[in-house]
Amino acid sequence: MFLYDGDCAFCTRCAEFIERRIPTRAKVVPWQWTELASLGVAQAEAEASVQWIEPGGVVAAGPEAIARLLMDAGGVWRPLGGVLDLGPVRWLAWPVYRLVSRNRHRLPGGTPACSLPQAQRERLKAQEGPSRP
Repeated sequence: MFLYDGDCAFCTRCAEFIERRIPTRAKVVPWQWTELASLGVAQAEAEASVQWIEPGGVVAAGPEAIARLLMDAGGVWRPLGGVLDLGPVRWLAWPVYRLVSRNRHRLPGGTPACSLPQAQRERLKAQEGPSRP
C-alpha cells in the first residue's frame, strides 16, 4: 500500500500520475481513508511524507517509499527505484523530498491547504461549515 496526503491537491495529482502511468500492484490510497494505527503508521509520519506499507507490515517513508513503489512496478521503473534506493542517492533524495514537501502548496496543482497540518485543515473545514452546491 502506498499512502499519500489526500487533502493536498499536489499530492493527489502525483497519486493520479502513479495510478495512470506506474503499473504497481500496491493500492495508492489517501492516508485519511485508512486506519493508520492498524498499518503501523503514526498520523505525524503520514503528514510528513508518503508511506509504503508491505504486507508483512514493513514501512518505508519518503524517497525510500517511492523507491519501493517503483521497484514494485517493474519494467523501466524497477531500475529507477533501485537507483533511488541506493544509500548515497537516498541520502541526497531526502533533502530534496523535504524541500518539495514543505513547498508543495507553491507547486502546480498545490493549494494553501497543502501547507497545513491535518489538525488545522480539520478546524478550517469545521469553521467553513457544510459545502453548498
